[in-house]
Amino acid sequence: MTRNSGLSRKPSETAIQGRLDLDGTGQADIATGVGFFDHMLTAFARHGLFNLRVQAKGDLHIDTHHTVEDVGILLGQTLETALGEKRGIQRFGHAVAPMDEALVEAVVDLSGRPFVAWSVNFERPMLGQMDTQLVEEFFRALAGNGLFNLHVRQLAGHNAHHVAEAAFKAVARALRAAVTIEPRMMGEIPSTKGVI
Repeated sequence: MTRNSGLSRKPSETAIQGRLDLDGTGQADIATGVGFFDHMLTAFARHGLFNLRVQAKGDLHIDTHHTVEDVGILLGQTLETALGEKRGIQRFGHAVAPMDEALVEAVVDLSGRPFVAWSVNFERPMLGQMDTQLVEEFFRALAGNGLFNLHVRQLAGHNAHHVAEAAFKAVARALRAAVTIEPRMMGEIPSTKGVI
């Protein structure tokens, strides 16, 4: 069973191509034009053990918002497509990731019902050329289009770079757990409803 998907998105502000392999080894080929975001997506792939390719061109002369959000939308769609019927998956994932003084918890339910609870604060407005508010926007786009429930909670930390990186790593590891195939499920859909 191959669990991968490649999609593209081309609204008026961006042109994005993405490919996601859920059963990868953490290889990343990322070029969004936003250096800090590239760094975060590379960490996301590595800690999720996803093979991830993202090539994006956006209206960076305005700001980075459209590029970051549209990448989140596309990755959510590729995740949902790669999962298919979600047969045999763990469905739930939980991870806590430290980054020096920062500590962030992420909990995922691949429920088919998008929802994000976000409790993360940044003490500075920018990380390189990326607005720190866009970290939340990325995850809202990812969960909304990946059709999953996501809770992200900052437990400690004040360095904005460390907090953001801990969030990306925690979500990646929670998703890694959630998409893992559980042999005892014997290919069944992990819901009493019989469908997700």
